[in-house]
Amino acid sequence: MASTNFIDHVRLYCRSGNGGAGAVHLRREKHVPKGGPDGGNGGRGGHIILRGSTNLWTLLHLRFQKHVFAENGEGGSGHGSTGADGKDIILEVPLGTVAKDAHTGEVVFEITEDGEERILAQGGRGGLGNENFKTATNQTPRYAQPGEAGIENLFVLELKLLADVGLVGFPNAGKSTLLSVLSAAKPEIADYPFTTLVPNLGVVPYRDHRSFVMADIPGIIEGAAEGKGLGIRFLRHIERNSLLLFMVPADADNIEKEYQILLGELTKFNPELLDKERILAISKSDMLDEQMMEEMKSFLPKNVPALFISSVANMGLVELKDLIWKKLNNQ
Repeated sequence: MASTNFIDHVRLYCRSGNGGAGAVHLRREKHVPKGGPDGGNGGRGGHIILRGSTNLWTLLHLRFQKHVFAENGEGGSGHGSTGADGKDIILEVPLGTVAKDAHTGEVVFEITEDGEERILAQGGRGGLGNENFKTATNQTPRYAQPGEAGIENLFVLELKLLADVGLVGFPNAGKSTLLSVLSAAKPEIADYPFTTLVPNLGVVPYRDHRSFVMADIPGIIEGAAEGKGLGIRFLRHIERNSLLLFMVPADADNIEKEYQILLGELTKFNPELLDKERILAISKSDMLDEQMMEEMKSFLPKNVPALFISSVANMGLVELKDLIWKKLNNQ
């Protein structure tokens, strides 16, 4: 999918429907000259609703829909008739969508399940008709409630990809190549930095027809948490991954140092990311022999399981999937 088609941030100006006014009506029939009040209630204004859908993975379809207005409820009428409710507006969004108030930054809700519906802007309530105000001392009230105004606000929708495994690494660490080998995803691959400009998702098949979802997050650089490079745009996607697979190439000058820099950027962005399970994969290890790998083990981080892999040579990939599956199911 082209990079311009991946949209993970949109702003929507929403206005839910106003409630319909209650009716002021007195019953007048041939044989009932003074039948009393029978004005019906107004209808509810239309809601603006978000619905989760597994068929979507981007907010592209909402990119140019800047304004969303729901219908107003209709007013009540005589004979106790309630006005029709305004039509709801339902916007389908991918799982992992977070709705925020654009002015305060406050999170309104998150959509995480297929078919889940949440009201973004609630329609106004319909006003009560005059039949509701009849009392023993006021048997012919000639007033009714107006409808309640709808909600008018600017909202931000942000997408955080839902995946079991998130690939974390500097540009050109081999993340896209690994995803293309393990799954049917076909991300753009080249030998220059920042080939991947958008996150890519792939379903990785495992034993006995089981599977897990892997996300290739665009390369992070040192200082990404402060806004450098591309990383700050996509760091939020890592928040939703169950397990983080750090990838450092075998020809790196200092594997442990690169791992610590990556871990530090995630920590600065969100300290809670430290609580996630982590695996370290030394990519492009087909350039190493057995002796070199044994010597390098003493220089690897001690607090994270590490594997030597090569996507091109199909080296260590079965062991990697076994370890990932074990970690995911331990959670």
